[in-house]
Amino acid sequence: MKKLTFLLLTLSAIIGITACSSTSDKCAKNSEDYTKYVNPFIGTAYNGHVIPGPCMPFGMVQPSPETGNFKWRYCSGYNYDDKEIWYFGQTHLSGTGCQDLGDVAFIPYTGSADKKSFKSSFKKENEKAEVGLYKVYLDDAKADVKISSTNRVAIYEIKFDADGGSLLFDFQSGMTGNLKRRVISSDTKQISPFEITGAQYVRQWVRRNVYFYIVFDKPIKNIQIKKADPAFKADQYYVDFGLKKGETLKVKIALSGVGIDGAKANMKAELDGWDFDEVVAKNKAEWNKFLSKAEAKGDKDQLTNFYTSMYHAFIHPSNITDVDKKYRGADNKVYQSKNGDYYSTFSCWDTYRAEHPLFTIIAPEYVNDFVNTMLDHFDAQGHLPIWTLAGKENFCMIGNHSIPIIAEAILKGFDGFDAKRALNAMVVTSDKKLPKSDGMLLEKYGYYPFDIYKNESVSRTVEGCYDDYCVSLVAAKLGDKALSERFAKRSEFYKNLFDPQTKFVRGKDSKGNWRNPFNPFALSHDSSIGGDYTEGNAWQYSFHVQHEPEALIELFGGKDKFIERINMLFKAEDNGNVGGFVSDVTGLIGQYAHGNEPSHHVIYFYPYAGQKWRTQELVREVFDKFYLPKPDGLCGNDDCGQMSAWYLFSAMGFYPFNPASAEYVLGAPQLPEIVLPLANGNCFKIVAKNLSKDNKYVKSVKLNGKEHKGITIKHSDILAGGVLEFEMTDKPVK
Repeated sequence: MKKLTFLLLTLSAIIGITACSSTSDKCAKNSEDYTKYVNPFIGTAYNGHVIPGPCMPFGMVQPSPETGNFKWRYCSGYNYDDKEIWYFGQTHLSGTGCQDLGDVAFIPYTGSADKKSFKSSFKKENEKAEVGLYKVYLDDAKADVKISSTNRVAIYEIKFDADGGSLLFDFQSGMTGNLKRRVISSDTKQISPFEITGAQYVRQWVRRNVYFYIVFDKPIKNIQIKKADPAFKADQYYVDFGLKKGETLKVKIALSGVGIDGAKANMKAELDGWDFDEVVAKNKAEWNKFLSKAEAKGDKDQLTNFYTSMYHAFIHPSNITDVDKKYRGADNKVYQSKNGDYYSTFSCWDTYRAEHPLFTIIAPEYVNDFVNTMLDHFDAQGHLPIWTLAGKENFCMIGNHSIPIIAEAILKGFDGFDAKRALNAMVVTSDKKLPKSDGMLLEKYGYYPFDIYKNESVSRTVEGCYDDYCVSLVAAKLGDKALSERFAKRSEFYKNLFDPQTKFVRGKDSKGNWRNPFNPFALSHDSSIGGDYTEGNAWQYSFHVQHEPEALIELFGGKDKFIERINMLFKAEDNGNVGGFVSDVTGLIGQYAHGNEPSHHVIYFYPYAGQKWRTQELVREVFDKFYLPKPDGLCGNDDCGQMSAWYLFSAMGFYPFNPASAEYVLGAPQLPEIVLPLANGNCFKIVAKNLSKDNKYVKSVKLNGKEHKGITIKHSDILAGGVLEFEMTDKPVK
């Protein structure tokens, strides 16, 4: 049962601000089908790394085609530009930069099981994707494949156009950089003419347990069991059903992280029958509930971009509980969830910035469960989540960024968890020596010295400052003044790496010496120059201060000097001789990299320095260049919804520059109208009067009919309901 207890709801009731009309603060009921605007192919080419296959919001399974493996372009298993399908896997990551999952993979085929290759070509005109349904005709397999899903079960409908329609299940396959290492051990068996069960113990990003239950609507005639390679730890099942041309086979695959009995119970509870069309209809209906959390108006491309972003934002995190609320925790033990559902695929480094703030507005009923999951993870692991997959910690990224997610929830009034327990978890995590952080070392030096922390020392220092700021705010709210002051001091350590001569944050060694030689264009993975930055360089990280923008502006020498410098960021070009890992540093405007998260708040710095108009024109430039309604329309990894969340906030005309502040910096709306039917029953409407291609600047802002002169809007203003009205113009208002 979801617990949603908002202190701010009481506040909104007391204030009584009117919402979308002068007579009512309630949103009119809207029955529109928003799923028709979603294009699951957006972001499936270039670096978007999203999946085209059907899934449910926050679902356990993500059945989807796989067109390749082993490379950066296949982090989701699929790339739109390919012309062959290797397998259909049941789990996938949407928009990440690392490879994993792709469990219980299979591919239809016809004819002999002695083929050298079972990959099947397909034509793009025979491939379709929409909410709740993916379908493709496989030319080599001579099979028409349709896919849909519930939360925990994938269902396939496969019609063969030749005799001998069969399935190859490759229990070794998956999205991994080293296929031979993927499966540690397995136990797979046929238990009836209609059923196969199995358990796999796999490794890549994390070690995890995969339990599955496969059911067919037609009896198995014969199974051949082979190994593709003697080094593989799992078998390949060649399953023959004795099918004739024109016959259809249906397949259901349920998963569990707890056990085979859990997978069976998941299937019985969610998909006991075989009505494929009913599954598609229910999937669409559930998605429409989520998509209707924002009711937008605009042209076809605008609505496609908007609702596809909504769709991507709700794919992860993933609920990993079985229907009985059992899950496998970070310590590999099985737990019974006490507080609701239990979630994983927390890409905190990415999603604390905009996706989790978005949830606090349009999906608040999930926030308490997310926080309780993080606290339960702390109890099992000894620290809060950094980047979790299948409930396990992978330590992929830097920072302890579940801290701002939890802090934001506390400071916005969520109370479906123990705030004191949360503060303790924050402090322990902040002080503990972890693979990419060490609070005591940080306090000793006031930064991470690059001769002790060989990689990413600057980024770890700068990003950790925001986490410490969040701890300080929560400690102050809970009345621990000494703790608040201690972490407030730590939150300013970024100043220790700011070089007043070069105006960049730079690496220092344990003796206080700057790293030399220094090249502000050098990327983190260029070890020959120094790996001081995470998926970025000094240009990007010198603006990575979200909690006190005014203080950073003063470090640069005041507003005029800051404007001069940040304008240089959007114009700077490297000389082409700097190496390093560049796949994540994409969507460039100068050295601003919209394709990667450390840049995401930077456009919203300008209002703090007195140039709101510059933010307004840059938002439009990003929309026009980097969010396009086509497969290669995303300029970088969607990163579990963060890229999409940036789009959604910016489309509404405001952005959580500092998520824990419970305020949003005003920008410029990109759609003529967006209505938010809030969970508390209120309605918040954003209107952009006279918005057009030329009218990208904001002339004036009104909140509930009154002129709004500030550069931010409060979270409580949104929850109270009302109308935020922007009047647009074609000239910057300076």
